[in-house]
Amino acid sequence: MAAGGSGNQRTERRAAVPSRARRAPSWRADSLFSRALEPESGWDDARDAVYANQRARMLDAMSRAVASKGYARVSVADVVDLAGVSRRTFYEQFTDKEHCFLVAYETGTEALLNEMVARAAAVDGVDWHGRLHAALHAYTGILAGEPEFARAALIDVLGAGPRAVELRRQVYERFVEQYRALSALAAHEEFQGRPVPELYLRALVGGIGELVGLHVLAHGARSLPEITPDLVALVTAVFTGARRGA
Repeated sequence: MAAGGSGNQRTERRAAVPSRARRAPSWRADSLFSRALEPESGWDDARDAVYANQRARMLDAMSRAVASKGYARVSVADVVDLAGVSRRTFYEQFTDKEHCFLVAYETGTEALLNEMVARAAAVDGVDWHGRLHAALHAYTGILAGEPEFARAALIDVLGAGPRAVELRRQVYERFVEQYRALSALAAHEEFQGRPVPELYLRALVGGIGELVGLHVLAHGARSLPEITPDLVALVTAVFTGARRGA
């Protein structure tokens, strides 16, 4: 009886210890990464669909792990647990943690920009003010729906090493391009062909990034749509003030 009882106790203790292999994955089928990697016409090859699904899950898991723990404390084990994939699957697609984070940042910010541009372009019959409203509403709304990615992309990227900081600079260049195009439209419609100076555009992008990042730190990303009117007012003031100065 004593021997049998001891065996039962060992079995109970083993069962009480959570097993990484049995841990339920935690990922979202409708994440920004899933939308970014889903082709418009659907998948022709089941293997490609599986590959993209796993990739989206790992990128989403990386952004969520970083938002929760900070980049320095995140491990590959955290990512595979959240994504519900094996370490082998992870290393089939990424060389290491840094590589995965960089791909997550690049994929997520590209998807964010693409959705902003698409929503602004879908607004027919409006001037540059209307396109600005549409783009910034999309910007804050998408980030509010992806709070973990918002924190990872706006805050934690700065502590992820020099390659991440350089990638952030390249992403900011993409945002400058969009405001440059909006400036050209505004110059055509309202300001006698005088675009906003390049320095102002760069300061504007950096300022918006700083304001949005501070809001995420202080209040969380889910309430970002509340500051959309302020961002619209800021861009409008810079655009009109720059022309007056010129």
